Amino acid sequence: FLCNLQCDGFGQDDPTDESTYDLPYQNINVDDYDKLEDLPVFSKGCDTSYSWSKKFAKLQHKETPAQIARKIVDKLKGEHNKSGKFLHPKSGFRQHICFTGGEPLMSHGQECSIGVIRALKAHDMGLPGCITYETNGTQKLSDAFKKFYNNRGIYSGDLFFSVSPKLRTVSGEKREKVIKPEIVKEYEILSREGINLKPHGQLKFVMNPDPRAWDELDEVIDIFRSYGISFPVWIMPVGARVEEQEVTAGDVATLAMERGFNVSARVHTYLWGNKIGT
Repeated sequence: FLCNLQCDGFGQDDPTDESTYDLPYQNINVDDYDKLEDLPVFSKGCDTSYSWSKKFAKLQHKETPAQIARKIVDKLKGEHNKSGKFLHPKSGFRQHICFTGGEPLMSHGQECSIGVIRALKAHDMGLPGCITYETNGTQKLSDAFKKFYNNRGIYSGDLFFSVSPKLRTVSGEKREKVIKPEIVKEYEILSREGINLKPHGQLKFVMNPDPRAWDELDEVIDIFRSYGISFPVWIMPVGARVEEQEVTAGDVATLAMERGFNVSARVHTYLWGNKIGT
């Protein structure tokens, strides 16, 4: 829970003009809901505003790392994986964990995510083959976090940073607040440590078809490259729901591929409608 950004510009007619914003999450009466999973998917603004806006704090699940680890193991259990092991007994693939939010690399998130990994180790069900942090790329890593992943005494798999820098012309956030190449470089260095020399991560930009956004994208990528950051670039069309995706996804994908970038649809919106809890 919590994020240092709001990204109210997502899905707005003009993300750079705050006076025109329509923000459905601000109009929600939280008292009408008994649990987080009952909230609607917000079509404009940050689609996960429930994970950082303080008005939703009372609906948040509050658990210890040990309790969360137990839930993860239970979620892995099923007909083909009765014990809930990360090394799936049927497919032979080692499943992975992604920490998201909110912003999972805020200081409390770094501490708690390490706690979850330690607790999973204690369950003796194996550990994921890859741990991903889905981050906005603005949070400095703590010494304790770097020590944990540098040492690899507990976790020896891949450490992957999915860095999603927010553009002014898409999210409404100002560049000086969100583009932190010196911090992202720290992520890349840590992802190289231990058994891996190749950096494990990506720069993932949420995009609309506005030419201003693509001009800004070029500028921002140049900034990251000037710091020696070699993460590949992925483009994801803006849109919290399938309805919004379908308006822009094809145009955004074409613009991305013309520039040689990778494209990723927001697949969960097509499979489960982006419903909370899926």
